[in-house]
Amino acid sequence: MTQEDLFKNLIAHTKEYGYIFPSSEIYDGLGAVYDYGQLGSELKNNIKKYWWESMVRLNENIVGIDSAIFMHPRIWEASGHVGAFNDPLIDNKDSKKRYRADVLLEDYIAKLEEKINKDVEKGRKKFGEAFDEAQFRATNPNVLRNARKIEECKERMVAALNANDLDALKQLILDCEIVCPISGTKNWTDVRQFNLMFSTQLGSVSGESGTIYLRPETAQGIFVNYLNVQKTGRMKLPFGIAQIGKAFRNEIVARQFIFRMREFEQMEMQFFVQPGQELEWFAKWKETRLKWHLALGMGEENYRYHDHDKLAHYANAATDIEFNFPFGFKELEGIHSRTDFDLGRHQEYSGKKLQYFDPEKGESYVPYVIETSIGVDRTVLAVLSGAYREEKLENGEERVVLKLHPALAPVKLAVLPLVKKDGLPELAREIMAELKLDFNCQYDEKDSIGKRYRRQDAIGTPLCITVDHQSLEDKCVTLRDRDTMQQERIPIAELYKRVDEKVNMRTLLKQLM
Repeated sequence: MTQEDLFKNLIAHTKEYGYIFPSSEIYDGLGAVYDYGQLGSELKNNIKKYWWESMVRLNENIVGIDSAIFMHPRIWEASGHVGAFNDPLIDNKDSKKRYRADVLLEDYIAKLEEKINKDVEKGRKKFGEAFDEAQFRATNPNVLRNARKIEECKERMVAALNANDLDALKQLILDCEIVCPISGTKNWTDVRQFNLMFSTQLGSVSGESGTIYLRPETAQGIFVNYLNVQKTGRMKLPFGIAQIGKAFRNEIVARQFIFRMREFEQMEMQFFVQPGQELEWFAKWKETRLKWHLALGMGEENYRYHDHDKLAHYANAATDIEFNFPFGFKELEGIHSRTDFDLGRHQEYSGKKLQYFDPEKGESYVPYVIETSIGVDRTVLAVLSGAYREEKLENGEERVVLKLHPALAPVKLAVLPLVKKDGLPELAREIMAELKLDFNCQYDEKDSIGKRYRRQDAIGTPLCITVDHQSLEDKCVTLRDRDTMQQERIPIAELYKRVDEKVNMRTLLKQLM
């Protein structure tokens, strides 16, 4: 099965089991907008809880806020979004499909990298234990040729993007002979800029025009509240402000399911530091954030850093943590050293001082900022992609299972009476009533026990508790593990402890300390 087929199966699975639905589906949907179902919303909330507690509870110098979506329009002028928040747009004249020019080039580079990796694997199979990968990459003609193409494409793309040279971007697409994935032709329009912000009307704002914007990021709500938080919280540098909230971007090409949407949610933290210390803190937060991802147990090989060739207008260092989605390595989280750009610009545009008085130095200055920014929806997709399995069992049966980290699983345990009579449902309900005070549980008595296990596997439930006739006598139940499918007989009195050890968020947070 190809990765594309696997991704299609995952998308179908998320709908079938109540994770994610196309928005407004009964009206034929709305492009790149999705609704989270009963299980999807639980998973999403668990991810947000993991992020929030790792940021705010585990760090005494980081606090959280919740700023408004609607903000004064001058904020977006100060931040540079009104004038510079654009993507390079290109259309194929035959398919009438629209693309981001830089994404077309990045996909072209990814295909060349895939060719190189295939050549390397062929060499590995051919030479066996004697294979020297470094030497092979340095000498193989095919690898060298594709490596030169990658280097040339990157250099020209970065130069064109930095210079905002749209003609050079189009010429690069033509020179690389990139075709439209739909029509297969190279019949491209010119490249043009497209502003990603949604605008709307909100009466009169402080005597200005009535046009305001839906925020394209949550970071600016942190920056304009920096002084409020610093003073009321008596915060000393270094300190951070965290926020989870909705953001909106009128994406040219919203695709790959919930990876790129027009309405999405961000988890961002701005860490304020002394000027001159920003690169040291940048390195620390790179390491800290990767550790957060690795704790989820989806494999170190599925993550990598990608340092930016083209820096945003506010940054002096930037990297992405990329995850190996079914469609390749793509950005999951960004870590940026934003310098004093944001606070400096808001100080200039608002006319209000946003400086920090350093009691040790006896002077005031505008702090520098390290940002960590991660998409909630992309994290949901990464977690689902990493957990989805189609397994063939030893007895020849097949099962679809979501091997979610137990702390993130929407349903922590299922309580299953073996039959719907003989007092088993009553005992199962007693167990359920006690455990549901602390854990999200499901009660299920329909169909055979095997079918019920499969249903719970499909939604990612870590543990199943089966109540049988013997339970009435010995006060023990069967505890089944989702991943190993091993079953164990344990006393009902031990259930809480066993479940808590398996699913509590502490299991994740302890790995970060």
